[in-house]
Amino acid sequence: MTTEQQAPDEFADLAELMSDEQEIQHRRAPMDPEIRRKRRIRRLVIAAVVIAIVLASGGGYVGWALTAPVPDPAVTTRAPEVPVPPAAAIALPAEGSSALTVAGADAYLGAEASGTWLTSGTGEPRPMASLTKLITALVVLDAHPLSSADDPGPAITFDKADHDLYDEYYLLGATIAAMPTGTTMSQRDAIATMLIPSASNYAEAVSTWAFGSQSRFLGAARDWLTANNLTSTTIVEPTGISSGNTSTPTDLLAIGRLAAANPAIAKIVATPTLSVPGPGFMVNTNALLGSDGITGLKTGNLGENSYNLLYSASLEVGAGEPLSVLGVVLGGSSRQAVNTSVLRTLSSIRGGFHEIPLATRGQEVGTYSTPWGDEARMVIAEDASVFTWSDTPITVEMTSTAPAAYEDGRVVGSITWSAGPNTTTVPIEVEGEIEPPTVWWRLTNPSHLGAQ
Repeated sequence: MTTEQQAPDEFADLAELMSDEQEIQHRRAPMDPEIRRKRRIRRLVIAAVVIAIVLASGGGYVGWALTAPVPDPAVTTRAPEVPVPPAAAIALPAEGSSALTVAGADAYLGAEASGTWLTSGTGEPRPMASLTKLITALVVLDAHPLSSADDPGPAITFDKADHDLYDEYYLLGATIAAMPTGTTMSQRDAIATMLIPSASNYAEAVSTWAFGSQSRFLGAARDWLTANNLTSTTIVEPTGISSGNTSTPTDLLAIGRLAAANPAIAKIVATPTLSVPGPGFMVNTNALLGSDGITGLKTGNLGENSYNLLYSASLEVGAGEPLSVLGVVLGGSSRQAVNTSVLRTLSSIRGGFHEIPLATRGQEVGTYSTPWGDEARMVIAEDASVFTWSDTPITVEMTSTAPAAYEDGRVVGSITWSAGPNTTTVPIEVEGEIEPPTVWWRLTNPSHLGAQ
């Protein structure tokens, strides 16, 4: 057996002796002169023993001690704490009833968001008021479609009977627009005059033109409602001035989808102002157009506690493509109250999406330590955050490997956080440097040599 092979056994007693010395060092108490003297003597004895053994063994031990492998640094890791994001609080209207749907956010909100996502109040039918005019437009365009958003369609000439509607609806207190006898305008402009300023006389005139009479229009409207499974909606006339025209928030979301999907209607209801020969200059009754991403659709009211809004919005939340929001409010106390509640709802949706800080550069996630007293840290190499919705749970996974050398800045692993559809990964690196053990440490710590 060679000297190198014998060395570990020969120095077992020495290792035990040195281990005892180290244990004593760790149990230090306040030292008086006598204790210091005894410890000096003990260290001298240990050194003498080491020197004697080294001399007795010749160069074999020295060569073994200087080349024997040393253990890898001990690793302690601790993944950073995972934050719990605050839950979103969607501000739904306190008055009346409402419903909300969001498309384009299934990865965050779940597939149910593109159905009827949230509601408030009760779901029973309420008077639609001028939201009825969207149904009138959809029924007319179902019978007389326009080929594109800008297709004018056929010309409509209004006779004296149509002109008389102006006075009739004026006496009823409805919104109206000028319709001189003999006026000719395109089908598109007539529908726009019905929707943008919400002219009730145009709603009746256009629906009569499309079907020949009001009874036939109402029959077609009821067939259209049945065909689209709008079983909770009732229509008794084309303008909404009658409280007998009723619907539910859920049905109105479906009607809003159909209106938004019709190119002509979608463009008309997104138009803030319009000037047409006959009625002249007109302003959209939807004062929220352009506010907070609102793109349409229609207002309606029958007076106090009967203010309605069916609205669409393209909402930027930082998630890539804007979200398509469709909502309805029925039974608000005033136009201002309804508008305020809608803006608050949209703001709360946007506020529910947030960038959550996860970690900062230099944050410690582990340590390396060696028997010879050298240490280094494992740290996160860069700041980290993740974009998520509301209180979506965040998970963390940390991986690390032993590097070839423990040098400052060397990448030794990564941390990945996941939240909904998004992940963030940052590298872990060494901070500091672990130097090889000294010659003296190798010569005096045989029990640590030769093992991995």
